[in-house]
Amino acid sequence: MHPDRDLAERRIARFLAQRLPPYLWTSLAPLQAEVWDCPGEPVSFAEAAEQAYRPVSPGARWGKPWRTTWFRLTGTVPAPAPGFAAEALVDLGFSADMPGFQAEGLVYDAGGRVLKALEATNMAVPLEQEPGSALLLWVEAAATPNVIGDFSFRPTPLGSWDTAGEEPLYVFRRADTALLDEQVWNLAQDFSVLWGLMHELPMDSPRRHDLLRAMERAAAAVAPEDVSGTAGRARALLEEALSAPAASSAHRIHAVGHAHIDSAWLWPVRETRRKVARTFSNVLALMDTDPDFVFTASSAQQYAWLEEDHPELFARVAARVAEGRFVPAGGMWVEADTNLPSGESLVRQFTFGKRYFLEAFGVEPLDVWLPDSFGYSGALPQLIRAAGSRWFLTQKLSWNESDVMPHHTFLWEGIDGTRVFTHFPPVDTYNSALTGQELARAQRQFREKGATNLSLVPFGWGDGGGGPTREMLAAAYRTASLEGSPRVQLSSPRSFFEAAEGDYADPPVWSGEMYLQFHRGTYTSQARTKRGNRRSEALLHEAELWAATAAVRCGTDYPYQELDAAWKTVLLGQFHDILPGSSIAWVYEDAEREYAGAAAHLERIIARAQRVLAGEGNAVLTFNAAPVRLRGIPAMGGEAETAAPAAARLEAGDGGWQLSSDHLTARVSSTGAITSLRGDSGRELVVPGEVANHFQLFRDTPNQWDAWDIDAADRTAPVSLHGVMTGSGDRSMTFKYKFGSSAVTQTLSLSPDGRALDLDIEADWHEEQKLLKLGFPLAVLADRASAEIQFGHVQRPTHENTSWDHARFEVPAHRWIHAGEHGRGASLANDSTYGYDITRTGTRDAGTGTLLRASLLRAPLFPDPGADQGVHTFRFSLRPDATVAEAVQDGYRLNLPLRTVAGAGAGSVPPLAVLTPSSVLVETVKLADDRSGDVVLRLYESLGGHTSAVLTAGFAARAAAATDLLERPAAAGAEIPRRADGRWDLEFRPFEVKTVRLLR
Repeated sequence: MHPDRDLAERRIARFLAQRLPPYLWTSLAPLQAEVWDCPGEPVSFAEAAEQAYRPVSPGARWGKPWRTTWFRLTGTVPAPAPGFAAEALVDLGFSADMPGFQAEGLVYDAGGRVLKALEATNMAVPLEQEPGSALLLWVEAAATPNVIGDFSFRPTPLGSWDTAGEEPLYVFRRADTALLDEQVWNLAQDFSVLWGLMHELPMDSPRRHDLLRAMERAAAAVAPEDVSGTAGRARALLEEALSAPAASSAHRIHAVGHAHIDSAWLWPVRETRRKVARTFSNVLALMDTDPDFVFTASSAQQYAWLEEDHPELFARVAARVAEGRFVPAGGMWVEADTNLPSGESLVRQFTFGKRYFLEAFGVEPLDVWLPDSFGYSGALPQLIRAAGSRWFLTQKLSWNESDVMPHHTFLWEGIDGTRVFTHFPPVDTYNSALTGQELARAQRQFREKGATNLSLVPFGWGDGGGGPTREMLAAAYRTASLEGSPRVQLSSPRSFFEAAEGDYADPPVWSGEMYLQFHRGTYTSQARTKRGNRRSEALLHEAELWAATAAVRCGTDYPYQELDAAWKTVLLGQFHDILPGSSIAWVYEDAEREYAGAAAHLERIIARAQRVLAGEGNAVLTFNAAPVRLRGIPAMGGEAETAAPAAARLEAGDGGWQLSSDHLTARVSSTGAITSLRGDSGRELVVPGEVANHFQLFRDTPNQWDAWDIDAADRTAPVSLHGVMTGSGDRSMTFKYKFGSSAVTQTLSLSPDGRALDLDIEADWHEEQKLLKLGFPLAVLADRASAEIQFGHVQRPTHENTSWDHARFEVPAHRWIHAGEHGRGASLANDSTYGYDITRTGTRDAGTGTLLRASLLRAPLFPDPGADQGVHTFRFSLRPDATVAEAVQDGYRLNLPLRTVAGAGAGSVPPLAVLTPSSVLVETVKLADDRSGDVVLRLYESLGGHTSAVLTAGFAARAAAATDLLERPAAAGAEIPRRADGRWDLEFRPFEVKTVRLLR
């Protein structure tokens, strides 16, 4: 045979691109189109239907950014011949790709019933009305700007209603009735699958060449003058190629219909609510025509939006859930970030999510579905199991810059030793279209070959929603058993995980956090939102604690609904593109307003409860919401007297100042830098020749993904900032630093116990593409540093011995960092900062220390060109000679400051629970969600050791029972045996979390 493979492939490619598509639909007839431009925020169908509409023709521009245009389309339903289906084709001006990132539409029938969505890859609306009858369709068209553009990450004003402008973005192209030629459409799907498969087969594979010649013959069999009449003949020529079965050893794929819908990202929450309706209606329309199609969707919040916005559509979803075809997944309120939310926040993601699914549908997801979060906390496995779930799925680690995860199916072990069965789909996308390339990639990259042969592929357009299409389902059916391809079966998360667990009896173990080697800037971007989250978490802790204490001690009503509403605000804000700082400006305008509203409401709850607890009188009562004693006030209680602050001395000398107490001496230069810091041990904490509390300004110009990324290349050549003293007090001094268009004010003061140095910082930030860090070179030789995460801490190397160590050059932490060597250490606590780098410092001659730097502020230009501009505040506490336990205590001190109530009559407010020893802490005190009045405690071991603890109730509790996170009885023997003295003994493994119900 003469070599003509390249010519044959090019001929087929043109046939598929140009000669076949024009014949998918026939008998096109224009619909009469009219429009009404909604002047502001979206309105209901009922309101839109009452407006005055004006005629519009194809070619007309429409859609000011973020606005809504309603189209009214009228015509006649066509009469299809056998083998044809009547449809409406509506093109709102879609570009060929990027579904979910541009204009979208929701189609209603004449009576206002939602039919389906219109998107770039889904422009057809099946018409089920009687042929020849009058047709009326309404389209709610959203002019969502394509903020991401061509992925060049250029600054854009499109991310806010106020700056996006008034110019229409889209051109209305067409609205027609048509007849879908089912034979031609199926021929196109046959070709699509075989064409994709062929290009994944090796060049020396006979199967590849068989497919080429089969497609060559089929293309030649299609007569240009009669494509419809000859399509069947072409399909017959492809039948043998499509019916050749897959090898018995072929990789087996569970294809799970899915639509990743970001709860906010390059669009505001308002638009996500509409994306949910559009995507879910698409899915329901597919289910009406395909009885085997199963779809899964996560995020209870999104179902709740649908229930509120479209009750009739929600009822249809509920009916499909009851059939087992529409599958709630994940069990969380939203697909949350897992690096930044507190431990209790992650608990509530599960409790609010699972309860919603149980109450709305009577189902409980057993999987945790988090394909797109930016790394996964080592605290998560324990919480997954404690919430009653069994499995975990992620995809994002395929984005790692340097290292490849060694497993695709494995046991993930958390910091407490809990293990959860985990899958990481080798297809490397959560938006698969089930193409030949994707299926081949899944088979090729699967790392468990020889041990198991199962993987999961999430398919359906996502990020901006859209979901599976009929073309994707056609691909799934054609690859169910196809020689050269993996075997594909439509499935659900539960079906896959049950099969995978049964197939893999002894999977490998990954221990600890799953750090994403990418998107490291998300620990710092949008600092106001991060402060809002941290403050809201603290206020929720206080509100629940004091409201529960008032309910038990004084009989006041517990504000269940108010607390639930505040929690839902905070949980939504923890979505993995909101809290990490990677969304458009509109999202942060909303978030900061929501945080302010929640804070005001929670402050009222706290004040109301504390007034009741304090009573009437002339004294002052101090409340301590922390689970550790602070200034003599017992944990989670109140006292009339607090310990006096340690005496302090401020003296000038040696060109600077010395701030000291009986336990600490700090020398500070004239420019505000700490040149020496010594605690009770007398040892110097600052590396010789270096200075601490060192402000450094780095360039911040990532290769891509501006708000997401901090690049290693930008870590070099920082600019040091120097201040001037602007004021001093008995135990403090203040310095001001000016640079560029910005200024920072820093006040150094002694902590109340006189053993730590507190730093209060206010930054008026007006830089662009800069990163502000605060550095502390510590004379401590620590090969690992401890960082607080949810319900415990992790230890990370400070060296860069391996590529995995080198890639971890920016890390997340919660309330504190600790670096130590035998017999000494230092801790840095904070009130709102999450991003750090912790490395070795020093020279060959001066010795080695540990450089700890906090990342304060960034100034990325995409997707929010005004990110972080303005005033920010931060608080830190640097403690020499610190233990990890003292770091824990400082973390609580900064985040849960003492409160005083004047006019108190009560001498004290005893805590509702006391726990010993101090390494076991009470993270949460609340009343039970079932409104029984029982008190629920969340306890955890904080230092990483097996511990025996004793729990004492501060009220008349008749029993104590262990529960899961949803406050359901734990396994048999949930009741905790009571000691003769009325207390309860508890055993904790390292970092174990326990939920205990105290029955009143």
